Amino acid sequence: MPPLFFLCFMLCISHTHQIIILPLTNSISKTQFNSTHHLLKATSSRSASRFHRHRQTQNSISLPLSSGSDYTLSFNLASNPSQSITLYMDTGSDLVWFPCTPFQCILCEGKFNATTPLNVTRSHRVSCQSPACSAAHSSMSSNDLCAIARCPLDSIETSDCSSATCPPFYYAYGDGSFIARLYRDSLSMSSLFLKNFTFGCAHSALAEPTGVAGFGRGLLSLPAQLATISPNLGNRFSYCLVSHSFDQQRVRKPSPLILGRYDDSAEGSEFVYTSMLRNPKHPYFYCVGIAGISVGKRTIPAPEMLRRVNRRGDGGVVVDSGTTFTMLPASLYNSVVSEFDRRVGRVLKRASKVEEKTGLGPCYFLEGLVEVPTVTWHFVGNDSNVVLPRGNYFYEFLDGGDGVRRKVGCLMLMNGGDDSELSGGPGATLGNYQQQGFEVVYDLENQRVGFAKRQCASLWDSLNRHKN
Repeated sequence: MPPLFFLCFMLCISHTHQIIILPLTNSISKTQFNSTHHLLKATSSRSASRFHRHRQTQNSISLPLSSGSDYTLSFNLASNPSQSITLYMDTGSDLVWFPCTPFQCILCEGKFNATTPLNVTRSHRVSCQSPACSAAHSSMSSNDLCAIARCPLDSIETSDCSSATCPPFYYAYGDGSFIARLYRDSLSMSSLFLKNFTFGCAHSALAEPTGVAGFGRGLLSLPAQLATISPNLGNRFSYCLVSHSFDQQRVRKPSPLILGRYDDSAEGSEFVYTSMLRNPKHPYFYCVGIAGISVGKRTIPAPEMLRRVNRRGDGGVVVDSGTTFTMLPASLYNSVVSEFDRRVGRVLKRASKVEEKTGLGPCYFLEGLVEVPTVTWHFVGNDSNVVLPRGNYFYEFLDGGDGVRRKVGCLMLMNGGDDSELSGGPGATLGNYQQQGFEVVYDLENQRVGFAKRQCASLWDSLNRHKN
């Protein structure tokens, strides 16, 4: 049966514009927490939880969704044009879903909630014969889905159960889960209008009140659905995260999310590319290989597991918009910290209590102008080297411990655990904090990820100026 949810797909967009520019808003700021320590501890704990979340039992459908993916985007449905839907933008998952009325969320007290549950009664339920339904149920056959939907046996045997709606599906992750049904409706974002867009509608959830716009690899992700009708827009997207340093007052402009390809020659720096790696166990991930990390002039080789992905889905590095801090396997993390501390610790005093309160380290008390060694990522590929700006790996703030306010600085990388325990998934995650100030491009046509240093606020201005 033809994939109706794709054949009916419609794109309405001005032919003069080759790209769509959408605003991303950072949802984390000091205003949500009673101290910087609290903010950093909550964020580091969430990064660690998300990193280990995909290592679940084989009986669950494991997605690396997060209860705080940091960056949000908004859109509207044709059936609810007056109500905006705000979701976390997540390159680590492959489904667009949000809460629908009636909605019950267990253990959601105090969690950031960006979306009021929608009434989708005027949207269309997806058929159990649809490829979208099979994708949501982890590629179960249409016959199995028809049986779950209580289709009569004679209808199943004659493949005539297309009128039956897709039954509920269950997604589970480390500290949360939800049950949803699939629907279709027209979606609008900026000048983008998509008819028969497929999404998940959740009526019950555990520890996740907001919902996620999945940008990962997979049949149901937003780029994948867009690519079916407009390859130019769906096969390449990028974002440029405005540096926020957890201070909402500094974020005066949104971070641009760019669907499609534009002429970047005027932006001043070329992309450094590295190839995407296929992960057979977690196909929705954007995995890349890393050869090593330099601290100053010393290059520390990465363990073999970070250079490639094996047939079991072990290894590689996930480039993830939904994890805040970069997670590294213990062997590489300890070597990087040791070299960093050897250079910095000989002139600065360690702030051990700050490390305990934030979950980060090493941290130091800062006096006057402080030099820290440059950190460089060496991705697999010829000259695929990315030098991180200081603010992307060393965060400075005022510590008010013991009644004395002193300036401290912490290394913003995290220990992902012992190498031998990192089976069943990627060996490391490149978090969004380390991606700030870069345009990160996901080139699906050429199967590569690229990085280019940018002034992201200026990029937002220039792209919108050229568009108009």
